[in-house]
Amino acid sequence: MASTNQIEPTFQPIHPKKDVTETSVNSDNRPTQTRIRIKIPQKYHQEPIISRLISDHKLTVNLNQALLGANASNDGWFDLDLQGSSRQIQSALIYLAEMDIEIWSKSTDPEEEIW
Repeated sequence: MASTNQIEPTFQPIHPKKDVTETSVNSDNRPTQTRIRIKIPQKYHQEPIISRLISDHKLTVNLNQALLGANASNDGWFDLDLQGSSRQIQSALIYLAEMDIEIWSKSTDPEEEIW
């Protein structure tokens, strides 16, 4: 009988402002996908953060998991797949970082994702 134990992935915070250069942002328009977890502070619960990823950054966003109550006084967590060009994804990550939203990422390879 095979073991069904799954190892929980270790998440590392990413820092898009430090990891992006102007050249890399402007040079790659190939479609790509990345999976991230974001922590939305309570003060932004009424803000359309995910909607802006779609409308302002032209991404396709798939919501895999979420933890946010209607009247929650705590932070909310979202597990998202972001699809778009590398430039669009980096722009969105910078937007989130500028909003002081914690961004956690496991991989840019969707085939490796086991959450």
